[in-house]
Amino acid sequence: MEYGLDIRGAEGNSALIAIVGRPNVGKSSILNRLLGQKVAIVSRKPQTTRTRIMGVLTVEEDQMVFMDTPGLLKPRNPLGDYMVKSVTSTVAGVDACLLVTEAGAPVSKADEDLVRRFREAGAPAVLAINKIDLLPDKERLMGQIAAYSGLYDFRAVVPVSARDGNGMDGLLAELRGLTVPGGWLFDEDMVTDQPEQVIAAELVREKVLRLLDQEVPHGVAAVTEHMEEEGETLTLHVTLYCEKQSHKGILIGKGGQMLKKIGTLARVDLEKFFGCRINLQLWVKVKEDWRQRPQTLQGFGFSEQNLEM
Repeated sequence: MEYGLDIRGAEGNSALIAIVGRPNVGKSSILNRLLGQKVAIVSRKPQTTRTRIMGVLTVEEDQMVFMDTPGLLKPRNPLGDYMVKSVTSTVAGVDACLLVTEAGAPVSKADEDLVRRFREAGAPAVLAINKIDLLPDKERLMGQIAAYSGLYDFRAVVPVSARDGNGMDGLLAELRGLTVPGGWLFDEDMVTDQPEQVIAAELVREKVLRLLDQEVPHGVAAVTEHMEEEGETLTLHVTLYCEKQSHKGILIGKGGQMLKKIGTLARVDLEKFFGCRINLQLWVKVKEDWRQRPQTLQGFGFSEQNLEM
């Protein structure tokens, strides 16, 4: 993926900003809140985001190009390797970093590793302490801020709640301060680089994550096989790939009830995103151990070429 297309010559300020952090700290929720619309799926389960997602926010003369990354984890399979490389390659290629952590949580080894990486890259960074709405004792924030401030010289530390918007205006102001003169990278009306087919599939996978427990959701990939406009209706054919025959049965449910729930919830977000009536056709197929197979991963879009900046 190539960036660096200067749309406006010397006009305007811009910055490429990586959003990084441990799994399940709310990185995608912060991106969606900043953009004012959903471009990255969210759930309470860790490792919801599997690849790098770009979001573009233009405010007056400032354009921020955010790179939402998977939570940093110890890889257990080729998919995990891809996710870690997505984080490390992104940090190495941006102008600044937004480190997200959870209110009340101690500094983790993953945080230390991320800080080391953007220290080596010489990147300025802002720290967002998310989920303050879930922290009863706000005095704990002082110790947390001190711990992280001792770890790195952050441009700013901003407690926020992506859930209710508290502190997000202050965070946006600090992020705008990371932009530098040199022109915008994209047109003013661009929001994301994610193809519509990918967003559609991810919105379906989000419902799988929300409705199913244990190991099944993490072994599911969603692929939009076909899109077709028919008058004012958009028909989407999305296939859910799982790793075991038993998982297929769980995804479909008794009498097809689980698949119907997934489709019903997904259709709401899809109609909001596309702005039209959606005819969603869901299919479930078994592709054994797909997370372990590099060739299958590439077919699902997890290609290292997609990590080039």
